[in-house]
Amino acid sequence: MSENATPKIDLTRLPTEGVNPRSADLDRLSVLEIVQLINQEDQGVALAVQKVLPAVAQVAEAVAEALSGGHRLFYSGAGTSGRLGVLDASECPPTYGTDPAQVQGIIAGGFEALIRSGEGVEDDRAAGGKDLLARGVQAGDVVIAVAASGRTPYALGALEAARQAGARTAAVTCYPGSPVGQMADVAIEVLVGPEVLSGSTRMKAGTAQKMVLNMITTTAMVRLGKAYGNLMVDVQPTNAKLVERARRIVTLATGCSYEQASEALDQANRQVKTAIVMVKAGIGAEEARLLLKQHKGFIRRALEARGISG
Repeated sequence: MSENATPKIDLTRLPTEGVNPRSADLDRLSVLEIVQLINQEDQGVALAVQKVLPAVAQVAEAVAEALSGGHRLFYSGAGTSGRLGVLDASECPPTYGTDPAQVQGIIAGGFEALIRSGEGVEDDRAAGGKDLLARGVQAGDVVIAVAASGRTPYALGALEAARQAGARTAAVTCYPGSPVGQMADVAIEVLVGPEVLSGSTRMKAGTAQKMVLNMITTTAMVRLGKAYGNLMVDVQPTNAKLVERARRIVTLATGCSYEQASEALDQANRQVKTAIVMVKAGIGAEEARLLLKQHKGFIRRALEARGISG
Protein backbone atom coordinates (compact mmCIF):
# COMPACT_ATOMS: atom_id res chain seq x y z
CA MET A 1 0.00 0.00 0.00
CA SER A 2 1.43 3.44 -0.93
CA GLU A 3 1.92 6.13 1.69
CA ASN A 4 -1.14 8.09 0.56
CA ALA A 5 -3.38 5.11 -0.14
CA THR A 6 -6.59 5.21 1.88
CA PRO A 7 -6.85 2.23 4.25
CA LYS A 8 -10.15 0.65 5.14
CA ILE A 9 -11.78 2.60 7.95
CA ASP A 10 -13.90 0.89 10.58
CA LEU A 11 -16.45 3.61 11.24
CA THR A 12 -18.09 1.56 14.00
CA ARG A 13 -15.10 2.38 16.22
CA LEU A 14 -15.43 6.15 15.83
CA PRO A 15 -17.59 7.91 18.47
CA THR A 16 -18.22 10.69 15.96
CA GLU A 17 -19.88 8.17 13.61
CA GLY A 18 -22.20 6.65 16.18
CA VAL A 19 -25.97 6.57 15.73
CA ASN A 20 -27.80 8.72 18.26
CA PRO A 21 -30.88 6.88 19.63
CA ARG A 22 -32.39 10.17 20.78
CA SER A 23 -32.67 11.37 17.18
CA ALA A 24 -33.75 8.10 15.57
CA ASP A 25 -37.01 9.68 14.39
CA LEU A 26 -35.41 12.94 13.25
CA ASP A 27 -37.16 12.98 9.88
CA ARG A 28 -40.56 12.60 11.53
CA LEU A 29 -40.22 15.60 13.83
CA SER A 30 -41.66 19.07 13.32
CA VAL A 31 -39.34 22.00 12.72
CA LEU A 32 -39.65 23.12 16.34
CA GLU A 33 -39.01 19.61 17.62
CA ILE A 34 -35.86 19.32 15.50
CA VAL A 35 -34.35 22.55 16.77
CA GLN A 36 -35.34 21.65 20.35
CA LEU A 37 -33.57 18.32 20.01
CA ILE A 38 -30.43 19.94 18.57
CA ASN A 39 -30.45 22.42 21.43
CA GLN A 40 -30.80 19.66 24.01
CA GLU A 41 -27.85 17.79 22.52
CA ASP A 42 -25.74 20.96 22.37
CA GLN A 43 -26.23 21.53 26.10
CA GLY A 44 -24.05 18.54 26.83
CA VAL A 45 -21.06 19.90 24.88
CA ALA A 46 -19.88 22.31 27.57
CA LEU A 47 -20.06 19.53 30.17
CA ALA A 48 -17.98 17.28 27.93
CA VAL A 49 -15.39 20.05 27.52
CA GLN A 50 -15.36 20.56 31.29
CA LYS A 51 -13.96 17.05 31.73
CA VAL A 52 -10.83 17.83 29.70
CA LEU A 53 -10.00 21.27 31.14
CA PRO A 54 -6.68 20.14 32.69
CA ALA A 55 -5.43 19.17 29.23
CA VAL A 56 -6.75 22.42 27.76
CA ALA A 57 -4.90 24.38 30.45
CA GLN A 58 -1.70 22.47 29.75
CA VAL A 59 -1.85 23.35 26.06
CA ALA A 60 -2.79 26.99 26.75
CA GLU A 61 0.23 27.32 29.04
CA ALA A 62 2.51 25.83 26.37
CA VAL A 63 1.12 28.25 23.77
CA ALA A 64 1.61 31.25 26.06
CA GLU A 65 5.18 30.18 26.74
CA ALA A 66 5.88 29.70 23.03
CA LEU A 67 4.42 33.05 21.97
CA SER A 68 6.21 34.93 24.74
CA GLY A 69 9.46 33.45 23.46
CA GLY A 70 8.88 34.67 19.92
CA HIS A 71 7.64 31.33 18.61
CA ARG A 72 4.36 30.53 16.86
CA LEU A 73 1.17 28.52 17.11
CA PHE A 74 -0.03 26.48 14.15
CA TYR A 75 -3.40 24.76 13.76
CA SER A 76 -3.63 21.96 11.20
CA GLY A 77 -6.79 20.18 10.10
CA ALA A 78 -9.19 19.32 7.31
CA GLY A 79 -12.85 20.12 6.66
CA THR A 80 -14.74 21.65 9.55
CA SER A 81 -11.82 21.09 11.92
CA GLY A 82 -9.44 22.89 9.57
CA ARG A 83 -11.84 25.80 9.12
CA LEU A 84 -12.17 26.20 12.87
CA GLY A 85 -8.40 26.44 13.20
CA VAL A 86 -8.21 29.06 10.47
CA LEU A 87 -11.09 30.97 12.09
CA ASP A 88 -9.44 31.06 15.51
CA ALA A 89 -6.10 32.12 14.03
CA SER A 90 -7.64 34.85 11.86
CA GLU A 91 -9.40 36.43 14.83
CA CYS A 92 -6.24 36.87 16.91
CA PRO A 93 -4.81 39.95 15.10
CA PRO A 94 -7.89 42.19 15.42
CA THR A 95 -8.69 41.01 18.94
CA TYR A 96 -5.21 40.90 20.44
CA GLY A 97 -3.06 42.95 18.10
CA THR A 98 -0.89 39.96 17.23
CA ASP A 99 1.19 39.65 14.08
CA PRO A 100 -0.74 37.45 11.59
CA ALA A 101 2.27 35.13 11.46
CA GLN A 102 2.12 34.47 15.21
CA VAL A 103 -0.99 32.26 15.12
CA GLN A 104 -1.64 30.46 11.84
CA GLY A 105 -4.34 28.09 10.64
CA ILE A 106 -3.50 25.53 7.97
CA ILE A 107 -6.33 23.68 6.22
CA ALA A 108 -6.07 20.76 3.83
CA GLY A 109 -6.71 22.06 0.34
CA GLY A 110 -5.68 25.63 1.15
CA PHE A 111 -7.78 28.75 0.72
CA GLU A 112 -10.22 27.12 -1.70
CA ALA A 113 -11.20 24.60 1.00
CA LEU A 114 -12.40 27.44 3.23
CA ILE A 115 -15.24 28.32 0.92
CA ARG A 116 -15.80 25.09 -0.99
CA SER A 117 -15.56 21.67 0.60
CA GLY A 118 -13.11 19.26 -0.95
CA GLU A 119 -13.07 16.53 1.65
CA GLY A 120 -10.82 14.20 -0.37
CA VAL A 121 -7.77 16.32 0.43
CA GLU A 122 -7.86 15.18 4.06
CA ASP A 123 -6.53 11.76 3.01
CA ASP A 124 -3.19 13.18 1.84
CA ARG A 125 -0.92 12.52 4.80
CA ALA A 126 2.19 13.81 3.06
CA ALA A 127 0.49 17.13 2.30
CA GLY A 128 -0.14 17.71 6.02
CA GLY A 129 3.58 17.67 6.69
CA LYS A 130 4.50 19.52 3.51
CA ASP A 131 2.06 22.38 4.20
CA LEU A 132 3.35 22.79 7.75
CA LEU A 133 7.01 22.73 6.69
CA ALA A 134 6.21 25.40 4.09
CA ARG A 135 5.31 27.72 6.98
CA GLY A 136 8.77 27.18 8.48
CA VAL A 137 7.78 25.26 11.60
CA GLN A 138 10.67 24.89 14.01
CA ALA A 139 11.64 23.97 17.55
CA GLY A 140 9.80 26.11 20.08
CA ASP A 141 6.63 26.38 18.02
CA VAL A 142 3.38 24.65 19.02
CA VAL A 143 1.40 22.63 16.49
CA ILE A 144 -2.18 21.65 17.28
CA ALA A 145 -3.84 19.02 15.10
CA VAL A 146 -7.61 19.51 15.01
CA ALA A 147 -9.46 16.37 13.94
CA ALA A 148 -12.89 15.38 15.20
CA SER A 149 -12.48 11.75 14.17
CA GLY A 150 -8.93 11.59 15.52
CA ARG A 151 -7.64 9.74 12.46
CA THR A 152 -7.40 12.34 9.68
CA PRO A 153 -4.29 11.51 7.59
CA TYR A 154 -3.61 15.19 6.84
CA ALA A 155 -3.49 16.03 10.57
CA LEU A 156 -1.30 13.00 11.29
CA GLY A 157 1.16 14.15 8.63
CA ALA A 158 1.33 17.58 10.23
CA LEU A 159 2.07 16.07 13.64
CA GLU A 160 4.84 13.93 12.17
CA ALA A 161 6.49 16.97 10.60
CA ALA A 162 6.08 18.97 13.80
CA ARG A 163 7.74 16.29 15.90
CA GLN A 164 10.63 16.02 13.45
CA ALA A 165 11.11 19.78 13.64
CA GLY A 166 11.20 19.69 17.43
CA ALA A 167 7.93 21.58 17.90
CA ARG A 168 5.58 20.82 20.76
CA THR A 169 2.38 19.13 19.70
CA ALA A 170 -1.22 18.80 20.81
CA ALA A 171 -4.40 17.28 19.42
CA VAL A 172 -8.02 18.39 19.70
CA THR A 173 -10.32 15.50 18.91
CA CYS A 174 -13.60 13.86 19.89
CA TYR A 175 -12.19 10.33 19.90
CA PRO A 176 -10.45 9.21 23.12
CA GLY A 177 -7.37 7.12 22.40
CA SER A 178 -7.27 8.21 18.76
CA PRO A 179 -4.22 7.98 16.48
CA VAL A 180 -3.92 11.78 16.46
CA GLY A 181 -4.13 11.92 20.24
CA GLN A 182 -1.57 9.19 20.68
CA MET A 183 0.91 10.97 18.43
CA ALA A 184 0.61 14.35 20.18
CA ASP A 185 2.38 15.44 23.35
CA VAL A 186 -0.98 16.44 24.84
CA ALA A 187 -4.35 15.10 23.73
CA ILE A 188 -7.54 17.08 24.33
CA GLU A 189 -10.19 14.44 23.72
CA VAL A 190 -13.77 15.69 24.10
CA LEU A 191 -16.29 12.88 24.06
CA VAL A 192 -19.48 14.57 22.89
CA GLY A 193 -21.19 11.37 21.75
CA PRO A 194 -23.04 10.74 18.49
CA GLU A 195 -24.42 13.65 16.52
CA VAL A 196 -28.11 14.43 16.01
CA LEU A 197 -27.44 13.80 12.33
CA SER A 198 -25.15 10.78 12.37
CA GLY A 199 -21.59 11.62 11.35
CA SER A 200 -22.21 15.37 10.92
CA THR A 201 -19.24 16.51 12.98
CA ARG A 202 -19.80 20.16 12.14
CA MET A 203 -22.40 20.01 14.92
CA LYS A 204 -21.49 18.93 18.49
CA ALA A 205 -17.95 17.95 17.61
CA GLY A 206 -17.40 21.25 15.82
CA THR A 207 -18.87 23.19 18.73
CA ALA A 208 -16.60 21.39 21.19
CA GLN A 209 -13.52 22.05 19.07
CA LYS A 210 -14.35 25.73 18.70
CA MET A 211 -14.83 26.06 22.45
CA VAL A 212 -11.45 24.47 23.09
CA LEU A 213 -9.59 26.59 20.54
CA ASN A 214 -11.20 29.75 21.93
CA MET A 215 -10.05 28.74 25.41
CA ILE A 216 -6.49 28.08 24.31
CA THR A 217 -5.87 31.38 22.54
CA THR A 218 -7.90 33.51 24.96
CA THR A 219 -6.06 32.07 27.96
CA ALA A 220 -2.67 32.39 26.27
CA MET A 221 -3.32 36.00 25.30
CA VAL A 222 -4.46 36.91 28.80
CA ARG A 223 -1.23 35.40 30.14
CA LEU A 224 0.68 37.58 27.66
CA GLY A 225 -0.81 40.77 29.07
CA LYS A 226 -3.35 41.35 26.33
CA ALA A 227 -6.15 41.81 28.83
CA TYR A 228 -6.53 44.30 31.67
CA GLY A 229 -9.13 42.88 34.00
CA ASN A 230 -11.47 41.43 31.40
CA LEU A 231 -10.95 44.19 28.84
CA MET A 232 -9.35 43.45 25.43
CA VAL A 233 -6.75 46.20 25.59
CA ASP A 234 -4.85 45.21 22.46
CA VAL A 235 -7.92 45.45 20.22
CA GLN A 236 -7.17 47.03 16.84
CA PRO A 237 -9.62 49.92 16.19
CA THR A 238 -9.84 49.42 12.43
CA ASN A 239 -13.49 50.34 11.90
CA ALA A 240 -16.09 52.62 13.44
CA LYS A 241 -17.43 49.96 15.81
CA LEU A 242 -13.97 49.06 17.08
CA VAL A 243 -13.01 52.71 17.54
CA GLU A 244 -16.08 53.11 19.71
CA ARG A 245 -15.19 49.94 21.59
CA ALA A 246 -11.68 51.28 22.19
CA ARG A 247 -13.11 54.48 23.71
CA ARG A 248 -15.40 52.46 25.93
CA ILE A 249 -12.52 50.25 27.08
CA VAL A 250 -10.48 53.30 28.08
CA THR A 251 -13.40 54.77 30.03
CA LEU A 252 -14.08 51.46 31.79
CA ALA A 253 -10.41 50.94 32.66
CA THR A 254 -9.77 54.42 33.95
CA GLY A 255 -13.11 55.94 34.97
CA CYS A 256 -12.43 58.94 32.74
CA SER A 257 -15.01 60.68 30.58
CA TYR A 258 -15.81 59.74 27.02
CA GLU A 259 -14.17 62.97 25.84
CA GLN A 260 -10.99 62.27 27.82
CA ALA A 261 -10.83 58.74 26.42
CA SER A 262 -11.22 60.04 22.86
CA GLU A 263 -8.47 62.62 23.35
CA ALA A 264 -6.09 60.11 24.93
CA LEU A 265 -6.67 57.61 22.12
CA ASP A 266 -6.00 60.28 19.50
CA GLN A 267 -2.71 61.17 21.21
CA ALA A 268 -1.84 57.49 21.57
CA ASN A 269 -2.42 56.78 17.87
CA ARG A 270 -5.41 54.60 18.86
CA GLN A 271 -3.30 52.31 21.05
CA VAL A 272 -5.68 51.38 23.86
CA LYS A 273 -3.00 50.25 26.32
CA THR A 274 -1.06 53.47 25.86
CA ALA A 275 -4.18 55.57 26.36
CA ILE A 276 -5.07 53.74 29.58
CA VAL A 277 -1.61 54.23 31.07
CA MET A 278 -1.62 57.88 29.99
CA VAL A 279 -4.87 58.57 31.79
CA LYS A 280 -4.20 56.55 34.94
CA ALA A 281 -0.58 57.74 35.34
CA GLY A 282 -1.14 61.27 34.11
CA ILE A 283 1.69 61.07 31.56
CA GLY A 284 2.16 61.63 27.86
CA ALA A 285 1.93 59.10 25.08
CA GLU A 286 5.67 58.56 24.58
CA GLU A 287 6.30 58.06 28.27
CA ALA A 288 3.37 55.64 28.48
CA ARG A 289 4.69 53.62 25.53
CA LEU A 290 8.15 53.40 27.09
CA LEU A 291 6.68 52.33 30.43
CA LEU A 292 4.66 49.59 28.75
CA LYS A 293 7.68 48.43 26.78
CA GLN A 294 9.72 48.15 29.96
CA HIS A 295 7.03 45.91 31.43
CA LYS A 296 6.43 43.78 28.33
CA GLY A 297 3.04 45.29 27.61
CA PHE A 298 1.45 44.48 30.97
CA ILE A 299 -0.64 47.48 32.03
CA ARG A 300 -0.90 46.43 35.67
CA ARG A 301 2.85 46.01 36.04
CA ALA A 302 3.52 49.33 34.31
CA LEU A 303 1.18 51.18 36.66
CA GLU A 304 2.50 49.48 39.78
CA ALA A 305 6.02 50.53 38.78
CA ARG A 306 4.78 54.12 39.08
CA GLY A 307 3.22 53.43 42.46
CA ILE A 308 -0.29 53.34 41.04
CA SER A 309 -2.63 50.58 42.07
CA GLY A 310 -3.46 48.38 39.11
